[in-house]
Amino acid sequence: MKVFVFLLVILTANAKVFEKCDLARALKAGGMSGYEGVSLGDWVCLIRSESSYDTAAKNRNKNGSTDYGIFQINSRYWCYDKDDTRGHPNNGCKINCSKLLNNDISLSVACAKIIVKQQGISAW
Repeated sequence: MKVFVFLLVILTANAKVFEKCDLARALKAGGMSGYEGVSLGDWVCLIRSESSYDTAAKNRNKNGSTDYGIFQINSRYWCYDKDDTRGHPNNGCKINCSKLLNNDISLSVACAKIIVKQQGISAW
C-alpha cells in the first residue's frame, strides 16, 4: 500500500493542468500551429474538450481501451498499455501510454502529429 501511495504522489507531482495561454504557447513551440491545416485555436479547443487541459487525464472506454493524457490518445491504436489484456495493440506512436501522462507534453504532441497526419483532426 505504501508503494501505491508513493507512486500516486509521484504521478500527481508530474501532472499538470495547463492554463489556456500556457498551453497555446507550448503547442506553438511544439509546431502545432497550423500543423496539417489545424489552427492553434482548434488544438486548444480540442484539448479542453478531451482532457480539460489536464496532462494526467485517463479515461477507460466501453471497448476496454483507455484514453491517455492531454490529447486523450487511445491505447487500442496509438500507444502500448501494459494493462491491456488483449495483447499488444497497434502502437502507432511507438510509445508506452504512461509516457503521455506527465507535464512534458512533447511526446503527446509528437503522437498527436502522427495521428492527425494519418487520420486528420476527425480522429478525435
